[in-house]
Amino acid sequence: MTQKSRKNKQEKDSKCRVKELFNQRIYWFAGLGAIALAFVIIGVYTSFLIGNQFDVPFDDVLKNANQNELVYRHPLTGVLQESESELPQVFGVMIDNHYNARPQSGINEAFLVIEAPVEAGISRMLAFFHSAQKVDKIGPVRSARPYFIDWNNGLSALYAHVGGSNDALDKIVSGGTYNMDEYGNQYSFWRQINRSAPHNTYTSTELLNEFNGKYKDVNSRSENVYGIWKFKDAVDSVSGESVGVDINFLPPYYTVQWVFDKDERRYYRKQHNKIDIVDGSKILADNIVVVVTDIDIIDYVGRKSVKTIGEGDAFLFQDGQRKEVKWVKPSMSKRLRFYDGDNEVYMNSGVTWVEIVSSYDDFTSK
Repeated sequence: MTQKSRKNKQEKDSKCRVKELFNQRIYWFAGLGAIALAFVIIGVYTSFLIGNQFDVPFDDVLKNANQNELVYRHPLTGVLQESESELPQVFGVMIDNHYNARPQSGINEAFLVIEAPVEAGISRMLAFFHSAQKVDKIGPVRSARPYFIDWNNGLSALYAHVGGSNDALDKIVSGGTYNMDEYGNQYSFWRQINRSAPHNTYTSTELLNEFNGKYKDVNSRSENVYGIWKFKDAVDSVSGESVGVDINFLPPYYTVQWVFDKDERRYYRKQHNKIDIVDGSKILADNIVVVVTDIDIIDYVGRKSVKTIGEGDAFLFQDGQRKEVKWVKPSMSKRLRFYDGDNEVYMNSGVTWVEIVSSYDDFTSK
């Protein structure tokens, strides 16, 4: 065999080996692809079987798994959360509801509001916030009344107000109320120049927290001590007719209506037959409680005495339904609670408004 023939044979053999190696790699990659495809098919089929077995989409399984981690509730709102909370400092702020004070600021962010009549049947509010909230403007802030102090002290709250009746100021001193009066603490409030007094005083959670940081230890209040309510979640859906409530404060400007929205599963507030808008949002609540108690006029100005300690009839509006319950408050330092027989009722997590009236004639449920 000539040298040229040997060279041609070697080149031919080399090309054959390359082609053989190439074919082997193709078979190898094809085999891997087939195995991978098989795993994919098995995985999809298994997911299909699992999904059909429980009739739950995989995304919902993940969502439910995450929700299952929310095993704690906030002590003041009842909203589910991942970890347990210490009791936060509570702030109770007296809110003006005079016609000239509207629209107010911040009350749509309160976790609890107690509304009761003052002079002439005009209502005033005690709005509760906590130290972890950020509310830039709260008000207008008005003067103190004795019965609001009782509800405030049941939450060991810092009580923010602008002066007050003589009885209220005496009670603040004698009852050891944690007190933030604008008179003497003007830097914890501000006056808004485009509103006329006395409807122009405001504060914020920043100023409330600042005051609390300076004076809490001075007032021997190193720990927060108050009771917490029992909470549940709102129902998933509401069928049939829903029930709201009208509160007959001085008509027409102070008449309040709470209307249940089935889609939102919450109540929205109307006042003077108009939807109550604060800071661009409707005032919403998850629970409305009407408390029936003794209310008497005590002087020529029309100031009132309101029974706050003891127990009495109440009506809980929740999930579009009305339930007859009773209110209980054993002492000034104990929190207002609500019972169905001997069992404390579960409040829906979120926001609660308590409306104080003197008789069954002062409200209408419909």
